[in-house]
Amino acid sequence: MTAQPRRPLLHHRLDGPENGPPLILGPSLGTSLAVWEPSLPDLARAHRVLRWDLPGHGGSPTSLLPDGRPGATSVADLARLVLDLADQHGWRQFAYAGISLGGAVGTHLARHHSDRVRSLALVCSSARFGEPRSWAERAQLVRANGTEVLVAGTADRWFTARFADSARATALLDDLAAADAAGYAACCDALASYDLSGELPRIAVPTLVVAGREDPATPPAHARRLADGIPGASLLELAGAAHLANVERPEVVTEVLLRHLAATCPPATAGATDDRARHTAGLAVRRAVLGDAHVDRAIANSTTFTADFQDFITRYAWGEIWSRPGLDRRTRSTLTLTALVARGHLEELALHVRAALRNGLTPAEIGEVLLHTAIYCGVPAANAAFAVAQRILREQGADLDRPAANDPSADRS
Repeated sequence: MTAQPRRPLLHHRLDGPENGPPLILGPSLGTSLAVWEPSLPDLARAHRVLRWDLPGHGGSPTSLLPDGRPGATSVADLARLVLDLADQHGWRQFAYAGISLGGAVGTHLARHHSDRVRSLALVCSSARFGEPRSWAERAQLVRANGTEVLVAGTADRWFTARFADSARATALLDDLAAADAAGYAACCDALASYDLSGELPRIAVPTLVVAGREDPATPPAHARRLADGIPGASLLELAGAAHLANVERPEVVTEVLLRHLAATCPPATAGATDDRARHTAGLAVRRAVLGDAHVDRAIANSTTFTADFQDFITRYAWGEIWSRPGLDRRTRSTLTLTALVARGHLEELALHVRAALRNGLTPAEIGEVLLHTAIYCGVPAANAAFAVAQRILREQGADLDRPAANDPSADRS
């Protein structure tokens, strides 16, 4: 049998220990993988870090795009190229951090390939980068005149006035001038068609959002919409930074990113055999699903009588089962709700209704799960479950009092 030719890959570089947990870093439009250099030494101490170039940027050719026609490129195309990199290196799961367009690629992966993404960090990014028309006009300008025409105006978007004359800022603007016009324009096309605003609540990946207070390209309001929309997301608004906040304030961005990775994607993965490592990994997942407040109470209330049990469920339930890549957390929440209804564990059900919201299920979807249990677990069990769920959902601020579409008493005028 003739071997199939290997699909061309984005230009990329690997740093850090070969056995470290994988971390993929995505760049901003107009930059190369050098945009992550200020954070690289610290991130690569414990993680296997992969940085990549967008098509037409740095070392990646524009020809990697499946269709080079104006308007044809999407963020999904770029995400597919990133998955090709992960597959090439045998990474079934990875943490991901991205700047601006690189963040959009990570958001798409977290929404549509949640089984692959263990942790997400979005730096100066957005769920929708303005009106499509402005991106189409920029793409047309670059196709006609090259990327050099953008350099003067870009400095004010990327950096504050205090930083714009620095050597690092100059080097990144040189990367912009060197970018291939067709590749840059294709990435503009991807931004024009990108809009995940309505999909954010369905993202069940632990997420950190970072904003630059002086960012004119994706102002802090964009970051707040991301953090408010993605269940359980954390938000940092950073003073003294514009669009490339990680370049201008690398010490703060690196520190908060390391804390996020330590909690959500520690070096000890779920497949580790060491009990202490499994406990560390399980505690991070337990916090992400159940919330810090619940886990802190459980730990505070632990006694010598219950300590071994707490260690057991942290290692076994959270460090092994909930950490397995075969199902995403939304699906695991659905299964858990069903099992708890079937067994009548109503206190645990209340806890996991909250967890289901945190994992991205909507109140309507939780209601569908409970309705389904009425058939397979029994009406009395479902009745009790609806009472518990309704109480918890109201505590969480859900609007449950509007007439249902199938309610014959609803006003249909």
